[in-house]
Amino acid sequence: MSFSQPFRLAVIGAGPAGIYAAETLARRPEVKSGELTVQCDIFDAMPTPFGLIRYGVAPDHPRIKGIITALHRILGRGDIRFIGDVEFGTDLTFEEIHERYDAVIFATGALKDADLDIPGIDLEGSFGAADFVAWYDGNPDYPRTWPLTAQHVAMVGNGNVALDAARMLAKSSDELLRTEIPANVYEGLRSAATTDVHVYGRRGPAQTKFSPLEARELAHPHGVQIVLDERDFDQITDAEWEVIKADKRTDQIVQTFVGWLEEQKRREAAGEAPADAHGGPVTRRLHLHFWHKPVEVLGEDGKVVGMRFERTKLDDGGALVGTGETVDYDLEAVYRAIGYFGSALPGVPFDPARGVIRNEAGRVTKDVGTPIPGVYANGWIKRGPVGLIGATKSDAVETITCLLEDLAEDKLLPAADRDNDSVLRLLDSKGVEYTTWDGWTALDAHEIEAGSHETDAEGQPRPRIKVVEREDMVRVARDGMFAPAEG
Repeated sequence: MSFSQPFRLAVIGAGPAGIYAAETLARRPEVKSGELTVQCDIFDAMPTPFGLIRYGVAPDHPRIKGIITALHRILGRGDIRFIGDVEFGTDLTFEEIHERYDAVIFATGALKDADLDIPGIDLEGSFGAADFVAWYDGNPDYPRTWPLTAQHVAMVGNGNVALDAARMLAKSSDELLRTEIPANVYEGLRSAATTDVHVYGRRGPAQTKFSPLEARELAHPHGVQIVLDERDFDQITDAEWEVIKADKRTDQIVQTFVGWLEEQKRREAAGEAPADAHGGPVTRRLHLHFWHKPVEVLGEDGKVVGMRFERTKLDDGGALVGTGETVDYDLEAVYRAIGYFGSALPGVPFDPARGVIRNEAGRVTKDVGTPIPGVYANGWIKRGPVGLIGATKSDAVETITCLLEDLAEDKLLPAADRDNDSVLRLLDSKGVEYTTWDGWTALDAHEIEAGSHETDAEGQPRPRIKVVEREDMVRVARDGMFAPAEG
């Protein structure tokens, strides 16, 4: 190295991608042995850490939410500093980071909904599912209310986000009281007019992108009937069934669907009333439609009144093709859930076609083959919004390997200001009310305490109640940061 230790790293984004990048560096042999000393600061625009795990996962997913426990353990060690409520580009610029850090890793994720380029998509009543998720997860940057006046709702997409959003629309609000949903979300869902949620996928039951667990969870809510169309399964060929059975994950998903379809057919043949998966009465229906390609959102007077789809199939080569047959559905709202898309950052090279920071193996590039010294990317903003947490970890290994190679080859420019607290003084001088790890633990305790004073529909204390307003989060966090020490 051409500069003295410690090596100073800034990470922009405190979700899994950012935290795992910092943790991957901290666990490298040269760091653990003391050969390389690292000072790492993780910044986030939110007052809280954990990114989409806090603001992009359905609140009734305790297993996924459990990832926070692992991330909490990493940040709680104290060797990685969290600084929240800091907006990159305004509160902290690229130049100010460059002056104080030897390298920066951008791990800001992908927050926007991918576009669905069909006629009528901009009608009133057409929404992005990512925006809906942010609302029910209590993201402070979104409105406190959501229009839930539609009885018949379309969810376009066959991934985990589509299923999460569809389940939240179909599920009883009282069942959600056992989660951390804020009061405004509970009230919104309790008064929702929804009776039927239709989930549309372009491909068949075997090509869905969600997990077996996600599929099974659709039937968990009481009062929800799963409705399937036998035709969607009849067009699966014998050869395709063999392929399905050869893949454990796919077979589990399809067999779950088949089990629901068989029970639906049995009840119809016996003249029995529809029932939910628990044998109880039906209050809402969740329709799963396969082989449906969106063609147009239908409207009247500027509002959604329906949607047109083309039936699809797989050709002999396995490619998806249209059949020419179209079908219309009466609907009052449409949600597109076909993926996320990254946002450009001030002064950082961006590929607008892919929605990612321009990079090669994590090295941010001005153009092909020209990396910017000391600037890296990780996670969805690096490779696009595909893959789960495991992919983010492997991403981090690749990015950190490139960083250490560049460090060993003296390709990084040393920061001029090596004072560890210089960035805090800078933020103070700008009047930025940043939060810290101590602030987060205070807010965490505050939310858990709030939940302990309220009960769910079964009389059990709630796990927590999220604080929604940004000002309230910052106030609670900063009160905790500056509270006098006990004793």
